Amino acid sequence: MQSVPHFVSGQRVAGVGEMPVFNPATGEMTALVPVPEASFVDGVIATAHEASLTWRESSLSQRTNVLFTFRQLLVEHTDELAAIITAEHGKTLADAKGELARGLENVEYACGLTEHLKGGFSSQVADGVDVHSLREPVGVVAAITPFNFPAMVPLWMSANALATGNVVILKPSERDPSTAVRLGELLSEAGLPDGVFNVLQGNASTVNQLLEHEGIDAISFVGSTPVARHVYQTGTTNGKQVQALGGAKNHMVVLADADLDIAADAAINAGYGAAGERCMAISVVVAVGDVAEPLIEKITERLDKLTVGPGSDPSSDFGPVITKEHRDRIVNYVTTAALDGITVVRDGTALADRPGFFVGPCLLDGVRPGTRSYDDEIFGPVLGVARVATYDDAVALINANPYGNGTAIFTRDGNAARVFSRQVTVGMIGINVPIPVPVSSYSFGGWKNSLFGHAHIYGPEGFAFYTRAKVITTRWPKPSDSQIDLGFPTTR
Repeated sequence: MQSVPHFVSGQRVAGVGEMPVFNPATGEMTALVPVPEASFVDGVIATAHEASLTWRESSLSQRTNVLFTFRQLLVEHTDELAAIITAEHGKTLADAKGELARGLENVEYACGLTEHLKGGFSSQVADGVDVHSLREPVGVVAAITPFNFPAMVPLWMSANALATGNVVILKPSERDPSTAVRLGELLSEAGLPDGVFNVLQGNASTVNQLLEHEGIDAISFVGSTPVARHVYQTGTTNGKQVQALGGAKNHMVVLADADLDIAADAAINAGYGAAGERCMAISVVVAVGDVAEPLIEKITERLDKLTVGPGSDPSSDFGPVITKEHRDRIVNYVTTAALDGITVVRDGTALADRPGFFVGPCLLDGVRPGTRSYDDEIFGPVLGVARVATYDDAVALINANPYGNGTAIFTRDGNAARVFSRQVTVGMIGINVPIPVPVSSYSFGGWKNSLFGHAHIYGPEGFAFYTRAKVITTRWPKPSDSQIDLGFPTTR
């Protein structure tokens, strides 16, 4: 059984495999992931720190050239990277390529670093005094990424971190770790100096060492809310800058005037795409007034046409979930829903009998606060319908939820959409757009229990997070009579 390597100082570094990696479509173990000793982690951090001393002094044009070349290599290796993602995560090849496209977009944004890193200047703030500002890299960044986007989220973090002159230690999920190693190799091929981007495999103990290590300056994290809270509290206690993005319970409000065909298509794509394993997936459709029955009918018509199968099969609409344990957890939410008075409109749990980690599309009607299927982030192909009487009830439902990642509203009423976007306490909002992930020139992040720390990820806030501001106040004394006259004016 092969062991997934680390990637340190431009080379693959073997480790002793301990944790299994599975092909979710077959259930077969395909590799083992090493758990490094503390001394090995110390060595990787020391390597990163040494590399930071020169990379932080690199010219902006050098960084730009590396990122442009890396961008082209990502395009050329899209099929290869997508195949690696599908083999370890299970998502369809189309989804894997879509993930790479969104990551590529952030690399392209980072290529504009000469514009993003411009400072400010104020002349003559006092007599003979000028002030200017600049931003410098924080140093060594630990990027701790989730299993559901093994390429996109590392690119969200590393592109901006590298562009701003930092070095990166990427700790990928142990469930699908191979993509990260390949990204490291492509960065080296693009001309990134050794030690500037490193991949450290491992488990929770590895993460905790990074959170506590004095050689780590900043931490970026995406994952579940309990872990995000732990990462934020531990990292900040140890004096680090931390951005920690947590879980979600995303609502999609459908008003009576909405185009129900468009809304139903959106619910299918946003609820079941990638087997629901997206932090921006729609997990609750909020049907307002009398819209519930016709909307559920249209959703079920579409749901019944979905094909669930291996991600490598072009006919599959979505693939398996990541592990057997996660599959069983999802199934339990559906099989126990009736105990909470919830109607199981479609039950896809029979697919759990297949080889691999499959769950078919499930639709629950009558989810509400206080029930497990509403309160918890299921993170699977389970879509719930919550019925409310009025628009105000829909807003109240969203604002009472402890998560605040993304939400959407479907309506033809422009004023209703405008008011909704101002009233909901959520970080990312879609108007007739079910998954409102911002383009790379904005930043991604939620509110409430979906974000710990002040900084959203990528875009302008990403550049700000990976840098520290420095302000320089300058005064040059006027020449005196005792000084040598160089012919400079004595007044300003």
